[in-house]
Amino acid sequence: MKRISQKMLDYRLLRRTVESPVFTALAFAAIFFFIYADTIVSNLPMPPAFLSSSHEHHLDDHQTTETESIRKLAIQEKIDEFANAELLDPLIPPDNVTKEERLVWFRRKLPELEILKSNNFTQKFHSRVLEFLNNGCSSQFYMIWLSPAKSFGKREFLAMDTLFKSHPKGCLMIISKSMDSGLGYRILKPLLDREFKILAITPDLPFLVKNTPAESWLDEMKSGRRDPGHIPLSQNLSNLIRLAMLYKYGGVYLDTDFIILKDFSGLRNAVGAQSIDSESKNWTRLNGAVMIFDIQHPLLRDFLYEFASTFNGNKWGHNGPYLVSRVIKKVGSTPGYNLTVLPPEAFYPVDWNRIWRLYRKPKKDLESRWVERILNELNEGETYAVHLWNKRSRALAIEEGSVMARLISEHCVICQDIYSS
Repeated sequence: MKRISQKMLDYRLLRRTVESPVFTALAFAAIFFFIYADTIVSNLPMPPAFLSSSHEHHLDDHQTTETESIRKLAIQEKIDEFANAELLDPLIPPDNVTKEERLVWFRRKLPELEILKSNNFTQKFHSRVLEFLNNGCSSQFYMIWLSPAKSFGKREFLAMDTLFKSHPKGCLMIISKSMDSGLGYRILKPLLDREFKILAITPDLPFLVKNTPAESWLDEMKSGRRDPGHIPLSQNLSNLIRLAMLYKYGGVYLDTDFIILKDFSGLRNAVGAQSIDSESKNWTRLNGAVMIFDIQHPLLRDFLYEFASTFNGNKWGHNGPYLVSRVIKKVGSTPGYNLTVLPPEAFYPVDWNRIWRLYRKPKKDLESRWVERILNELNEGETYAVHLWNKRSRALAIEEGSVMARLISEHCVICQDIYSS
């Protein structure tokens, strides 16, 4: 009983402390400091300056190195906590609701959807892009990451690692707010330390779609008049951003679940077939996981028009790979478009339902010979990159001696954590 009374006393003392004006003011000041610190970090165009030891303040003689390290660690942990606050993705709609209920939810969420709006920082997007691309790029690549930086894993890193093996003078932009941060910089640092040209950059969506057919679509979304559908809006924003980036700047778009094998510089205005008819050899489905286009290519404008005019957020793939197939089927042979549709072996040599075979270690002579044959076909044939279908393969371990392990070890620069990725 005495122990319970003591706990109650402790609770009352704690409650009085929390309710005191001084405590409240201190708590508010601490929260404001961490939020302000995160804002500063996320808005720095060059995160290395923030993290570089040359920019650290000198310690007073009376401060120890250990105390300073603990203080920095505490601040960085709080910054990362706020930087990854988007773990609760506001772009994921509720399940099992009617269209009307979803629209009510979406209108209520609109103030949180910063990606749909411009601000003082995102308005620097275009100048940052031009500055980065004016950097002696042999080729320019784009990836998109609309998830938290914390979820940018080892598999995604391998895509960048193998990209720079075959394109050491290339430039890679990762279109991502979460990666344009201190945590994102630390993820990219192994590549930056080797002087590869890579930039994580927060997009300005209103700028990207301005004067394109998708501008009216964005206006409708921002007004809450357009139903986003039950598919997470981030998936469809990724579909839109890749088209807009290629239209505004030209270059190569890549999903983050690829292993790059060969130089892309010989490709121009090209997409890849995911499947073909076994008899006619004509393509039956295209995919937009890799797209190579000149700046302002007219087919990209056709894609943007199709996206805006037929948008459907309730059908998976409708605004992505199926859109690419629909548009190219209608206008792909237009004179002057000079479009190339590459065969499946270019980017999709292994179907999603067979990708698991590349991860398995050979246990018999027959399996070992199969591994050697597949490696020879991929390395010596017409394959530029291997799509890994991450939704199907993410949980698969890369086993030693497997096709995947051999491919990565032959086509990586840093080659870290191959078997633990």
